[in-house]
Amino acid sequence: MLRSLVRFHFIALLAWLPLQAVSAPKFEDTMAQRTLACTACHGKAGRAGPDGYYPRLAGKPAGYLYNQLLNFRDGRRHYGLMTGMVDPLTDAYLMEIAQYFSKLDLPYPAPPPAVATAQVLERGRMLATQGDASQKIPACVQCHGPALMGVAPNIPGLLGLPRDYLSAQLGAWQTRQRRAAAPDCMAKIAGQLTTQDVAAVAHWLAAQPMPANTKPLTALPPAPHGAQRIDCGSAPLPDKATPAVAAPAKPTTPLLAQGAYLARAGNCMGCHTARGGTPFAGGRPIETPFGTVFSSNLTSDAATGIGGWSSADFWQAMHDGRSKDGRLLNPAFPYTSFTQVTRADSDALFAYLQTLPPASQPNTAHALRWPFGTQSAMAVWRALYFTPGVYQADAARSAEWNRGAYLVRGLGHCGSCHTPRNALGASNSGFDLAGGMIPMQNWYAPSLMSSLEAGVADWSPQDIAALLKTGVSPRGSAAGPMAEVVRNSTQYLSSEDLGAMTGFLKSLPATPEAPRAEQAAQSAPSVAVPGIGAKLYETHCAQCHGNRGEGVRGAYPPLAQNRGVTLSDTSNLVQMVLYGGFAPATEGNPRPFGMPPFVLQLNDKSTAAVLTYIRNAWGNKASQVTELEVNRARGPHAR
Repeated sequence: MLRSLVRFHFIALLAWLPLQAVSAPKFEDTMAQRTLACTACHGKAGRAGPDGYYPRLAGKPAGYLYNQLLNFRDGRRHYGLMTGMVDPLTDAYLMEIAQYFSKLDLPYPAPPPAVATAQVLERGRMLATQGDASQKIPACVQCHGPALMGVAPNIPGLLGLPRDYLSAQLGAWQTRQRRAAAPDCMAKIAGQLTTQDVAAVAHWLAAQPMPANTKPLTALPPAPHGAQRIDCGSAPLPDKATPAVAAPAKPTTPLLAQGAYLARAGNCMGCHTARGGTPFAGGRPIETPFGTVFSSNLTSDAATGIGGWSSADFWQAMHDGRSKDGRLLNPAFPYTSFTQVTRADSDALFAYLQTLPPASQPNTAHALRWPFGTQSAMAVWRALYFTPGVYQADAARSAEWNRGAYLVRGLGHCGSCHTPRNALGASNSGFDLAGGMIPMQNWYAPSLMSSLEAGVADWSPQDIAALLKTGVSPRGSAAGPMAEVVRNSTQYLSSEDLGAMTGFLKSLPATPEAPRAEQAAQSAPSVAVPGIGAKLYETHCAQCHGNRGEGVRGAYPPLAQNRGVTLSDTSNLVQMVLYGGFAPATEGNPRPFGMPPFVLQLNDKSTAAVLTYIRNAWGNKASQVTELEVNRARGPHAR
């Protein structure tokens, strides 16, 4: 019933992309090339988008840009497209991106003519240059500089921005959709503005001509006599960025070292940490077909975490899916896989979790539709679909193979995504690792046994290990939800464990495949589609992926003869074209290239046409992509 309540870090989607280069397109490895995913919306070289909602990046203070990237990633600003873009990236790479755009010195366009009344513009001018003492509203110039072009490193300029963007951001401060580190002065100021004030200041700022010097100040001038300077909460630009994923506490004993390693292998922090929240303190919402589940607090806090648990209590949760008080746990916590973990590993993991600093954060009650959250319903589900049992080694196999099977089937819980599920959310054990749609995610976790999907029987062990370690390899790259798995978990595994998993994955029995021609014939593209799609491909795709879909080795995957492109399920392909994204930034691949999002540029018909063309060009042969498939990817659960 409830095992389909998949946590983000359990997602194991592999975008396996065979690289068969023909003749690479003209390519230069520059930051401009690496940030094409940014400029697709924010305009060429970050000049600003044409629609009024994507602001200029060029020339903004590096600290401001860096902080906003962190805010989107960590949940202080809310825009799903941006969050999805920056989520796989480390602090160090975000800093590099911020510094790149901050150094661009490009001319500003002339401001559009004012469309507000003289009275509205005067109110806006007064608020921007003098403030309103009666409403306790300070002047914008007090923080953003006399010329309103910002102050390095953290305060942005306000001129040269579209009216719609300015108005939207002030509204976001008012509604707390945008936040900053304490003291959050902008939230306080915006809260004191009326709707009319927001419109007035946005109209006036957007209509102002640019000063002769458009660069931000290096420091604010002294405050006028008697004026009080506002101390806003904006994290300074550090000399050296910290990792996006906090490293576990440094172990002091072999047992704790083992537990810290196992926490990485199971990606515990990925699910048990709310975006921007305290590591392991829980509270992360996971949408499911049955409602929303919230992860629990795993810190050592005795009242709200597991500080009052014993190792036996923890083993009961891991092995039998029961809490300390005997309550049946929701199978969003994948005890159906964790039951295979040994008692020794469970004890080591628990010992490590007990060293985490206590975080007093009460668990949030799940919001599940009746009867799915009831104990009786879970009891019935368990009777049908769950049998506890520690992993039993296969005597006919090597110790290395058994280690790989233990990691994949147990703590790694790869089957939580790569196995199809029934209507009650239970994995179909008869099709273990045979691929399945990830509920509520709009991503398909491909079969790990099919040569047409994500099977790796013909891969070299080195290529498989490279993919799991770095997110990229000569044969493929991690994309979508799998990027989180690599970033938070598999990149930290030892070479021995990666080798063991590789051996197990290569040994999986191959599933019989229907001929591609037969599959493609079921939905052949219309005569008109290839011509439309070819033109769209030339306009939007060939720059990176080549005129013949050959790609660029190490940067952009080839599309010709690419099984990720010709999957019978088109969900992943549609997601990548609509929403773009980066491969995970890892130690082995710290500066990945980005795929631009086309959700704002291509409508459903155009997206379907270009994808149908790609799926049937350069030797590819697959069914057409329909407008309905594209439209579904734009649904309420899309980022």
